[in-house]
Amino acid sequence: GILHEDLRLLLETSMPAKKKKALLGVADAKIGAAILEELGYQCQTGGVVAEILRGIRLHFHALVKGLTAQSASKAQLGLGHSYSRAKVKFNVNRVDNMIIQSISLLDQLDKDINTFSMRVREWYGYHFPELIKIVSENYTYCQLAKFIGNRKELSEESLEGLEEIVMDSAKAQAILEASRSSMGMDISPLDLINIESFSSRVISLSEYRKGLQEYLRSKMSQVAPSLSALIGEVVGARLISHAGSLTNLAKYPASTVQILGAEKALFR
Repeated sequence: GILHEDLRLLLETSMPAKKKKALLGVADAKIGAAILEELGYQCQTGGVVAEILRGIRLHFHALVKGLTAQSASKAQLGLGHSYSRAKVKFNVNRVDNMIIQSISLLDQLDKDINTFSMRVREWYGYHFPELIKIVSENYTYCQLAKFIGNRKELSEESLEGLEEIVMDSAKAQAILEASRSSMGMDISPLDLINIESFSSRVISLSEYRKGLQEYLRSKMSQVAPSLSALIGEVVGARLISHAGSLTNLAKYPASTVQILGAEKALFR
């Protein structure tokens, strides 16, 4: 405990001159030890002291002239906010908080989408295994799994829809031909409903990820335009996240930034 100058002045003016006869009730034992060491007043903590302090806090507005219960409540709320902000080092004026949260969410989405896409490939691969070799991109594969459904129902009429998804007429034709000679197992309508539902979820997650990346780019161009121009929005956001804040990153020496940049996670 550290004895503040204001507290020292209050005790010196309010406490009696004969220090040995005075007994001071203190809520914090560390503060009590500091008072005893610096001013010589005997301090008591715990037990009845805690009950007396609780009573003072409860009836504080009645003990102080001109203080209403509502004013005391507002003061307590303000003090609570100030204490909490100091504890978590929270600054409402920081503009890089959203960037740190966005890049963390973006990295998490990348992991989740990749995991879910592999699950769709494995699940739908029982029915149409040849599609995995033709289409390598996860987002496109999930779109095709949802569009095709039962491969036996794929016909020349579906060719236009396939071309819209894969953006390649030759690849669309290859999918159509592979569906006719596929060695995959037959699948029930209920299984197809679940695969299509899961594929839709993965597609919506991928589309949300694209929107989040655009939001991150716009935020980075506002908050750190020079950093974005130098190394790009995503890598710049990861640097800010690793440093903890834009201010911390700006204060780092070149050697520290070099260590941050050497991490593999920065260029995922």
